[in-house]
Amino acid sequence: MEKKDLLKKIKKIEFKARKLSDNIFSGQYKSKLKGNGLEFSDIRRYSSGDDVRNIDWKVTAKQGKAYVKEFTEERELSIFLLVDVSPSMAFKEKMEYICEIVASLAFSATKTGDKVGAIFFSDDVEKVIPLKKGKKHALAIIDTLLNLKPKGKKTDIMKVLRYFGKIYKRRATIFLISDFLDENYEKELKILSQRQDLIPIRIGDRRSEELPVGAIFSLQDSETGDVITIENFKKNQIKQENFNIKNAINVYYGEDYVKEISKYFGKGRIK
Repeated sequence: MEKKDLLKKIKKIEFKARKLSDNIFSGQYKSKLKGNGLEFSDIRRYSSGDDVRNIDWKVTAKQGKAYVKEFTEERELSIFLLVDVSPSMAFKEKMEYICEIVASLAFSATKTGDKVGAIFFSDDVEKVIPLKKGKKHALAIIDTLLNLKPKGKKTDIMKVLRYFGKIYKRRATIFLISDFLDENYEKELKILSQRQDLIPIRIGDRRSEELPVGAIFSLQDSETGDVITIENFKKNQIKQENFNIKNAINVYYGEDYVKEISKYFGKGRIK
């Protein structure tokens, strides 16, 4: 894509992304997310009434007197966008739709002074963008996504969740954006959810899920290349996808994602 066309596309995405940012991320969302909790700040002498659980036993042993750790509450959030860029997500219109969602979340983090990072994945980790603040950084995330040429041919959600668990140990808010056309990731999803604030966003496509009456359909898996034939002469069919993740945000490519994400944050989080 030429630089001029790319800049136009980014500008268009940025304009649309403001809608979600203004609707949800004006500060209200922080009441729905846990944040990073407490951060170590200093060590001081133990005083009567201090919580014994905060005693630093190594320093106490060295000094011969009791010392406790002091903590301060972290106000800013660390937001990671884990974005599926496998072949099933790579259709031009679908990828632009995903870019809008990614941009909305990145600009929203920028607006509220939070740090945002991204991991783009297929059946391997394709690109990692570290946490950082600022609009310029948000634009860099979008630019990377629009220009990325993934090497992987399939989707491996379990692998990217394990990777994230290894590289980042502190509390974070994770938006996992995918069509979830994968298997055997549920256990890893549950493990990471216990330590992090994990929000799956499933990108559906009604054209592949709803089969109108009166035709024979040949459907090809964009990742495996397998072709299946479905005869549909009786009634409209809904092609069921194997997705049973609780508390996920379900959006459909081409439809209003702002409404669904607003609804999710409006009703609060349920663990």
